[in-house]
Amino acid sequence: MKTPSNSRCSARLVFSVIATWLAIGSAVAAPATVAPEAKEGDWIAFGRDPGGSQHSPLAQIDTGNVRKLRRVWTHRSGDFIDAPSPKGSILQATPLHVNGTLYFCTPFNRVFALDAETGRERWVFDPHRPDPQTGREALSPPRTMASRCRGVAYWESTSTADSLTADPKKSAGETPCRRRIFKNGENARLYALDADTGALCADFGSAKGHPGWASHADYENHGEGIMASSTSPPAVLGDIVIAAMAVNDGIGNAKDGIVRAFDVCSGELRWEFNPIPPEFRSQSGAANVWSTISVDVANNLVFLPTTSPSTDYYGGGRRFEMPLANAIVALDGATGKVVWSRQVVRHDLFDYDLVGHPLLVDIRRDGRIVQAALLQTKMGWLYGFDRRTGEPLWPIVDREVPASDVPGEAAAATQPVPQGMAPFARQTLQRKDLFGITPLDTYACRRRFDELRYEGMYTPPSVRGSILFPSALGGGNWGGAAYDPATNSLILKAENLATVLRVIPKKDSAEDQQPPKDYLTRPLVGTPYRIEGELFNSPLGVPCTPPPWGTLMALDLGTGQARWQIPLGQIRRAGVTVPKGAGWGSPNVAGPMTTAGGLMFIGATMDSKLRALDTRTGKELWSADLPVPGMAVPMTYSVKGKQYVVIAAGGNAQVGTPIGDYLIAYALAD
Repeated sequence: MKTPSNSRCSARLVFSVIATWLAIGSAVAAPATVAPEAKEGDWIAFGRDPGGSQHSPLAQIDTGNVRKLRRVWTHRSGDFIDAPSPKGSILQATPLHVNGTLYFCTPFNRVFALDAETGRERWVFDPHRPDPQTGREALSPPRTMASRCRGVAYWESTSTADSLTADPKKSAGETPCRRRIFKNGENARLYALDADTGALCADFGSAKGHPGWASHADYENHGEGIMASSTSPPAVLGDIVIAAMAVNDGIGNAKDGIVRAFDVCSGELRWEFNPIPPEFRSQSGAANVWSTISVDVANNLVFLPTTSPSTDYYGGGRRFEMPLANAIVALDGATGKVVWSRQVVRHDLFDYDLVGHPLLVDIRRDGRIVQAALLQTKMGWLYGFDRRTGEPLWPIVDREVPASDVPGEAAAATQPVPQGMAPFARQTLQRKDLFGITPLDTYACRRRFDELRYEGMYTPPSVRGSILFPSALGGGNWGGAAYDPATNSLILKAENLATVLRVIPKKDSAEDQQPPKDYLTRPLVGTPYRIEGELFNSPLGVPCTPPPWGTLMALDLGTGQARWQIPLGQIRRAGVTVPKGAGWGSPNVAGPMTTAGGLMFIGATMDSKLRALDTRTGKELWSADLPVPGMAVPMTYSVKGKQYVVIAAGGNAQVGTPIGDYLIAYALAD
């Protein structure tokens, strides 16, 4: 017997077929079911809108009254482990506000639905516990390791087919799974939950024998090593939900970085995208999408930021062209076919993954409005493209870069560099500028600089040891950009830390069995080398890179120049916070959001603060102390005419901060 949601989705499919038949001869057949556009007071996707602008049109909180912001509620999930990496937890979730509810996920794979006014729980989904209300058994064993989850996705049916199946005597909330929350889950799963109750949507994945979720494990993924769901949220476009995978890029022939689109109702596979050319899928893998995805509803396009192919740091086993790795890729939402792509790092030896979704915004340039796709990178470059055609909005030239001296390796001879847009991060080091707290500290940094290989940006790893700057930490990194339409500016934060990478020949294959220490020090399984890496620090543990170590910039997209740039945050170490006047800034994780109130909000820093700045000037207007660092992108919404600002404050075990489980909301005092 079909469930009501199954009947509704079957009716929607019939209507979709009829609509497609009627549209024959038209340029594009519109989807029969589309995700609703964001209402002014909602935040419906990771970056608020499907294109990921990280901008809200709300303006109740503005430059004149932001000083009156007060904490109004705090929610604690209990889902954290306060321990060093890799056992400690990482809370990076950006909640959604839609359907009158806040939705977010935790490092323990749970999904929470909260009352947006009070922060009280409405429902909780936990795949690791049985559900006594439905009799559902636990879907997965109890977790023994903390993970991370950056957010969830939302879909709501707007199909006229609903009127054929829904009981008019029932409210919309009583129609099962008319509104759905999608979450990338454990074991390579994609869960579909009823947004009103938190129950699994039984029609989703039922054809594969697991009602309630789709699974990447049901399909060929090629290669070796782990296969897990992305820690970032899926994306919704019309009647498909797009989900990516996480893989181990420290293995020569890793799993391929496949992205899949599933039907929002049935969970059936609609299409898949594989960035690895078919003829090379037995030699290399990865080039996956671990970060966020954006979609262009009007043009029916899916935008992917792909990563480096396997293995990181050594590419001797992949000396062939893979143009869809380290690339912005625009896919046809109906078929998954590549419409256009642009590779921004060739033969990546630096772990210069693309770390965030392309922002799909309409910018003002050369006296006209341009449909842009803006891509911030770890290198501190901003690339801009016409999102319909892929044509660069400002020139890109090939720059000669240093060659590799590692036997068996061949670095790319050139790298594509944008012209006419100022870099938003520091990109070069000079010996005379190296930093130290004492003269001896500075001397130690300079002596080590002389011992290492450094020939500017894109200096490849070496047996001698090379300085990588910007490092794989960025420049730009995850969550790092927001658009402000009032000033036609992109707000970008950057991290300015160098790392040292040393390629070490293996003595025997047994070294492949050594566990990775972190993302820098790894065995590079299946290659003749392992990699050792560390921050380029002085003997006192202070970065040799000149401060500020974290910055925030407003980049004018019309002129290509900075409107302003400031140090971001303050270092806090051993219980002592470096004075703001020192201008050192702080290493940072996560990014900003902007509002029509002329404000930019950001956490991200080591000093456990949420800040509000004037978007036009960069002047700090307000800050609030958080219990632990808020290394997540903040968001804003309104309920009953009142605007709220919310940030997840959970710290980050990889960065070595205190750990917590806080979701904190602020609003103006009544």
